[in-house]
Amino acid sequence: MDNSGKEAEAMALLAEAERKVKNSQSFFSGLFGGSSKIEEACEIYARAANMFKMAKNWSAAGNAFCQAAQLHLQLQSKHDAATCFVDAGNAFKKADPQEAINCLMRAIEIYTDMGRFTIAAKHHVSIAEIYETELVDIEKAIAHYEQSADYYKGEESNSSANKCLLKVAGYAAQLEQYQKAIDIYEQVGTNAMDSPLLKYSAKDYFFKAALCHFCIDMLNAKLAVQKYEDLFPAFSDSREYKLMKKLLEAHEEQNVDSYTEAVSGRQMCCPSYL
Repeated sequence: MDNSGKEAEAMALLAEAERKVKNSQSFFSGLFGGSSKIEEACEIYARAANMFKMAKNWSAAGNAFCQAAQLHLQLQSKHDAATCFVDAGNAFKKADPQEAINCLMRAIEIYTDMGRFTIAAKHHVSIAEIYETELVDIEKAIAHYEQSADYYKGEESNSSANKCLLKVAGYAAQLEQYQKAIDIYEQVGTNAMDSPLLKYSAKDYFFKAALCHFCIDMLNAKLAVQKYEDLFPAFSDSREYKLMKKLLEAHEEQNVDSYTEAVSGRQMCCPSYL
């Protein structure tokens, strides 16, 4: 499909928005409603951005949304500015992941300044996902998931916080940061025990914590399994518990066949078992 018409229309809108901005800076415009011209320019930049989106020119769309955001800041319209930075970030995701992150960070700065921490947390997750899938920088993904979890916890959104923490734990285990992963799995597992809806998922978190202990030391793993059994008696009736016991026994007996049988069919969180 030929998108040249849409792109030409978007370029014309950009030129119109730039004229509005220029006119707003004149002496007489300052006396007679220069801010209204800036407001009009904001709207026109947004229209141009959407036209660029239709033409699939994602970078141009992102830049136009950024122009609108900057003008909204000039007008002290923080919420509108943040919305435009998010729109810019979403456009740049398809063309320039690093610029998408820059725009989302600008939005986060505004939202945190406004006390909108739940929205800021959501956008930290978006940044973490870009680092996961596009830029493949797991350390930075972890940092943004951790920041998101902190904001969610501060707003009592514990379920959302736990989702972020579990992502951190999984990556920590892959990076052989086993103690960090253990601390998170134990924390989330203990919290899950207190919830009628979540308590049955606790066994999975304790199992993953035990696996991480196993990667550190055999004795550590044995003591951890006993601790989780005492803490959460239902754990001892679970498939996860039985599997962990088989792993420990096979390792202790140096029985390769039993060990292989125990791990087959189960995707483990620790890289040693993938």
